[in-house]
Amino acid sequence: MSLFVIADLHLSSDGSKSMEKFGARWTDYIGKLRRNWTAVVKQEDTVIVPGDISWSLKLEDAEQDLRLLDSLPGNKLIGKGNHDFWWATAAKMNAFFEKHQFQSIKLLYNNAYAFSNCVVCGTRGWFVEEAQQNTVGSVDYTRIVNREVIRLRMSLEEAVKLQKLPGNEELPILVFLHFPPVWGEFVCREIVDVLHEYRISTCYFGHIHGAYYAPRTTRFEEIDFVLCAADYLNFAPLPIRLD
Repeated sequence: MSLFVIADLHLSSDGSKSMEKFGARWTDYIGKLRRNWTAVVKQEDTVIVPGDISWSLKLEDAEQDLRLLDSLPGNKLIGKGNHDFWWATAAKMNAFFEKHQFQSIKLLYNNAYAFSNCVVCGTRGWFVEEAQQNTVGSVDYTRIVNREVIRLRMSLEEAVKLQKLPGNEELPILVFLHFPPVWGEFVCREIVDVLHEYRISTCYFGHIHGAYYAPRTTRFEEIDFVLCAADYLNFAPLPIRLD
């Protein structure tokens, strides 16, 4: 069993919100995703998808996109992104998955999962560089960051519980966020401090598009931050290797 990661699928099965206007790499991106995914992911594998999964605005409208995701090989752990307006409570989403028989999709949100070589957890995070936010009206950024820090702590606490189970003591904890805690000169100090507190050494993130010449991994304060946005990966799930 292998682990993979790919964020920012931006699915639009009905074609109402295509990403192809954002550059040549997005041309036929859903077809490219299908081909690349099925070429590397086996049924027993798990793919972590840290947010921006569907352009749908309501959960019921996301059925086609989630059905597409469910049809791809492997199990999927999905997190929330800033464009996932269809996201609902865990209870509603799990009921929706059961109703539509989506058997390969589980939530990565305020929880954690243990695998043979690591424990994974995560949340959305927040990109708090206010000059880059496209918001309407006044926004309480401090409140949003504090909320995301609470959710990250919840996820990490669940990961620690799994880490304490017999046989899991040596497993590293990997964190998957949608927003980058570190990007260029921007640092979300609150989230980075929590990562330090739990001794996290690797954090995966998406959200950043078009930065094709950026390094895949940026090391900051002894933490490796790994960009896994779908267009950056050219729509091929990235294997997670713990060397």
